[in-house]
Amino acid sequence: MFDFLHGYDVLGAFWMTVKLTVISALGSLVWGTLLAAMRVSPVPLMRGFGTAYVNIVRNIPLTVIIVFNSLGLADIFGVTMGATDFKIQGFRLAVLGFVAYTAAFVCEAVRSGINTVPVGQAEAARAIGLSFSQTLRLIVLPQAFRSVIGPLANVLIALTKNTTVAAAIGVAEAAALMKTMIENEAQTLLIGAVFALGFVVLTLPTGLILGWLGKRLAVKR
Repeated sequence: MFDFLHGYDVLGAFWMTVKLTVISALGSLVWGTLLAAMRVSPVPLMRGFGTAYVNIVRNIPLTVIIVFNSLGLADIFGVTMGATDFKIQGFRLAVLGFVAYTAAFVCEAVRSGINTVPVGQAEAARAIGLSFSQTLRLIVLPQAFRSVIGPLANVLIALTKNTTVAAAIGVAEAAALMKTMIENEAQTLLIGAVFALGFVVLTLPTGLILGWLGKRLAVKR
């Protein structure tokens, strides 16, 4: 029944999906946290930049961002991301696009967590001489992250599924291989079922584990 899988590196394609997800998730977490810090900053310019970035990027289709990275940054402006190989360049440009897009959603999740921290704690930190950055880093963010593990898990699951867009610029991840297999084989339903199951295997444990962790580490108010 599954003879059509012979000759195709299905595990390699899903491994590419995992690499795209993990690297993009780490980059999105860092950039999204910085954006959240900007959005709650006392500096109007930083607040304005963070707000504008989030509102603009969230309303641009991810496909547009990914294709722009390939056609705009690479072909027009010559941005190669330090890679000479086309496949590596496409992978890095895809990661850049995923980070830029997903960070906007991470930012809003983290900002919602920051808003759950009582204002009195930040005021007490400033009263003992801590700066804004020290208050954010030592007092606010540790509590904020514990309260938004669930929402961040949802963002991570969405990112895993969004990696299929990388096929638009030739990155050999799961969706790209599925398209090739559908074009070459006659088992369309079975091919779709195999790749659907693959994404379930990637996303379901992630949601269950992070959901459990979120309940375990939730801040008691």
